[in-house]
Amino acid sequence: MKNKSPSGFQTRAVHEGRGFGGTTGAVMPPVFMTSTFATGNPDGFDYTRSGNPNFRLLESSAASLEGARFATCFASGVSAITAVVSTLQSGDLVLAEENVYGCTYRLFEKVFAKFGVEVRYSDFTQPSNWEQIKRLRPALVWIESPTNPLLKIVDIAGISWVAATVGVPVVVDNTFASPYLQRPLELGATLSLSSTTKYVNGHSDCLGGIVATNDAVWHNKMVFAQKALGLQPSPFDAWLTTRGQRTLALRMERHCANALALARWLEKRKGVRWVRYPFLPSHPQYKLARRQMKAGSGIVTAELACSAKSALAFCRRLKLFTLAESLGGVESLVCHPATMTHASVPPVVRRKVGIGDRLIRLSVGTEDVADLLRDLDEAFAGLS
Repeated sequence: MKNKSPSGFQTRAVHEGRGFGGTTGAVMPPVFMTSTFATGNPDGFDYTRSGNPNFRLLESSAASLEGARFATCFASGVSAITAVVSTLQSGDLVLAEENVYGCTYRLFEKVFAKFGVEVRYSDFTQPSNWEQIKRLRPALVWIESPTNPLLKIVDIAGISWVAATVGVPVVVDNTFASPYLQRPLELGATLSLSSTTKYVNGHSDCLGGIVATNDAVWHNKMVFAQKALGLQPSPFDAWLTTRGQRTLALRMERHCANALALARWLEKRKGVRWVRYPFLPSHPQYKLARRQMKAGSGIVTAELACSAKSALAFCRRLKLFTLAESLGGVESLVCHPATMTHASVPPVVRRKVGIGDRLIRLSVGTEDVADLLRDLDEAFAGLS
C-alpha cells in the first residue's frame, strides 16, 4: 500500500522495504530462501510463486517511490511487460510509440501477434497523432519516455488526458527515467512499468521488473499474472533490488551530472553528427523534458560521422565503457543498438524510426567524469 508519510524521496528509499526482522533487530531484512510456508501462518504466505516476504518488502518500497497505491514485482522487465499484455484478448488493439525497446517490439510481433493481439505504432511526440486514441479506442496505449534508444520525450500528461476521455488505460515504460526523475502515475498514467534491472537496482547483478498502479483492478490482474504465469523473481533478486533502491536518488544525481557533461562535450566534438540528451537545449522536446523530468537521466545517444563498421569499432576501442547490452548500473556501458538491443527489429523499421547503423548509446556511470571524457577522446582519436 502507498506510504502516506510526508517524508522525502531519499528518506523513504532508505526506510521503506525493511521488516520481517523477527526478534533479531536486524536492520536489513533477511533473504527468505524458501519455496513453501506452513499453512495458516500469521502473514498469509503459502508458496513463493504467490508471495514471499522479500516480494512484499520490494513492492511496498517500490509503491512508495512511484507514488502508487500498489506495486507488483516480476522476474525481469520483459516479465512485467508480459504480465500487462497477458491481460489482453484476441482482437484487442494496442497503440504504441513507434520507438519502443527492441524486446518489447519482439514480444508484440513474435509472441502476442500469434494470439490475435494487434499493435499499431505511431510517433506520439506529435500531438496530431493522439486523435488515434479517440478514433480507434485501443485496449492499451503503450509509451516509453525517454524512449530507447532515441531518447524521445513523450507528453505523458497530455496523452493520459486524451486517453482518459475515452476510458483507455495508458502504460508508461519508465525504465530510462526511474521514479526518482519521473512518476508517470502522478502525470495521469494508469500503469508505470520499469525494468528494475536497470537504474532501480543499479548494480548490474540481478534481473527484475515492477508494475505500479493506483487502480485496484489492475493490481489484481498483475498479482494474478505473477502467480498464474510464474513471472515472479527469486527472493534473492527481490532482496538485491530492494537494497539497490535505497541508493537510487544518490546514484541518479551522479548519473545525470555525468551524462549532461558528456552530452555537452560530444555536441562540440568533431566526428559526431548529432547528440540526443533530454536536458540539452538542442533536444527536440527539451522544454517538455524540463517540465516532465527532474533531470535528464544517464543515457546519451549519438550518431557518429563514420561508417557503420567504424562506429562499432569505436565502441570496441573504449576502455571504461564496456560494450554490452543493458544500462543503468554504476559502471559505464556502450551499446550499438542496430546489432544489439534492436537487432530483432527489422532494418526497414529501424531506419524508419531513426535507428541507424552509426548510432551509439552510452549508459553513463558514476565514475569520475574526467576519466570518461578521456576514454571517449582516445577512442575518437582512432576513428577513421
